[in-house]
Amino acid sequence: MGQRPLRGRASPIDLGVRFEVATSDGQLIEADRPLLRSAERLAVAQRELATKRRGSGHRAKAAARLGAIHRKVANQRQDFAHQLSRSLVNHYDLIVHEALAITNMVRRPRPRKEKSTGTYLVNGANAKGGLNRSIHDAGWGQLLSFIAYKAEDAGRELIAVDPRFTSQRCSSCGHVEAANRCSQAEFRCRSCGHQAQADVNAAHNILRAGRARRELAPVKA
Repeated sequence: MGQRPLRGRASPIDLGVRFEVATSDGQLIEADRPLLRSAERLAVAQRELATKRRGSGHRAKAAARLGAIHRKVANQRQDFAHQLSRSLVNHYDLIVHEALAITNMVRRPRPRKEKSTGTYLVNGANAKGGLNRSIHDAGWGQLLSFIAYKAEDAGRELIAVDPRFTSQRCSSCGHVEAANRCSQAEFRCRSCGHQAQADVNAAHNILRAGRARRELAPVKA
């Protein structure tokens, strides 16, 4: 698409599993979640595949139907990422996001054993598995990749910042406390009383960190 005219706008993007993106100007963009939408169809197709004899023509057809659903899910996720990344790059000159280690975030917790009995302890793997599926379904890595190459092509600036405490820090007074995040959706500062939608509060912190990093960046010769 090439260089685009500057608009003088900056935006952070706080990535989530319910809202794919939250911005500091209050935009909350719902995650598309194609895998969740297709979960029932996938379950039916997987059960059908499991009942078919290995090597049979019926099994090959069942495998093809399952594969077609997975391809449709992947295409829907990709289309959503393309549309959202294009919209962000078109509207903002500076885009700031958290430098997320997504591979580490979706790693399954290690099994834990009780030394005295040898039995396995509860390690939260089931809950973590649900979160991992949501992160994969949201396609954060794909979205960030699309934003990166489109931003470069359009002459936009993209900055990745340290994600630590962005969801716990008050964007009004700077107080950091885990209890500030009352729920998935609500932020209420225990120090100054500032209230905000939690993802929007985090987005303000991300933008502030991006601007600070921009100011500290060495000047290019």
